[in-house]
Amino acid sequence: MMSTASALSCSLKHHLAFGLRFPQNHALCRPNGARITTSRSLAVTMAATSTTPLEVCVKASVTTPNKLGDCPFCQRVLLTFEEKHLPYDMKLVDLANKPEWFLQISPEGKVPVAKLDEKWVPDSDVITQSLEEKYPDPPLVTPPEKASVGSKIFSTFIGFLKSKDPTDGTEQALLNELSSFNDYIKENGPFINGEKISAADLSLGPKLYHLEIALGHYKKWSVPDTLPYVKSYMETIFSMDSFVKTRASPDDVIAGWRPKVMG
Repeated sequence: MMSTASALSCSLKHHLAFGLRFPQNHALCRPNGARITTSRSLAVTMAATSTTPLEVCVKASVTTPNKLGDCPFCQRVLLTFEEKHLPYDMKLVDLANKPEWFLQISPEGKVPVAKLDEKWVPDSDVITQSLEEKYPDPPLVTPPEKASVGSKIFSTFIGFLKSKDPTDGTEQALLNELSSFNDYIKENGPFINGEKISAADLSLGPKLYHLEIALGHYKKWSVPDTLPYVKSYMETIFSMDSFVKTRASPDDVIAGWRPKVMG
């Protein structure tokens, strides 16, 4: 009879052969490649592999073949998969040349779209809420009174990025939102819901990543040192294993915003 460990190894090889992504679990290996055979790590791995990988359609890179593109809403969904330790099958979609199979799934041609309970579900808000309900552990719920913290940063960032008039107040509007967020994190951080990361962070983090790269490239602008808690928050989020694994390349972020800046 095949041992549990052997069966697990075969299962992993089978999934990896089809390009499926499994959330990183650094408790399962050491830098020297030695195995850790604790019952806890084995249980975690078995829990991950026992779940059928969830299918999700996301934007493909426009700069590098077979790489993830720059959509912050796609990254939000992928971050949720990662933080909930759910295996997933990522389908990269060329949004400039949408394939017919994708348009049948998403008639509006938008990403992300995830298959949940045999139905294709659009919209990152709906997808992440559905994942929370279906896979409540570990919980990522943000209390309602905190869910809107930092929610205006993205729109004010876009306003400033598109602006051609340095005196139109768009930069100050962004600074006001960032300053408010700085004060909030100072009193309530390190995350929006305190000590533990939540859905609000997984939504805001990718948007701040785009802000940093796009404004740095197109405006030579960065978050000022007078907002240290914003900068610390960004560094913390950007360095998470799940974030590093699901982020777009800076070149893709720059390319993605070019039409809005030049248009």
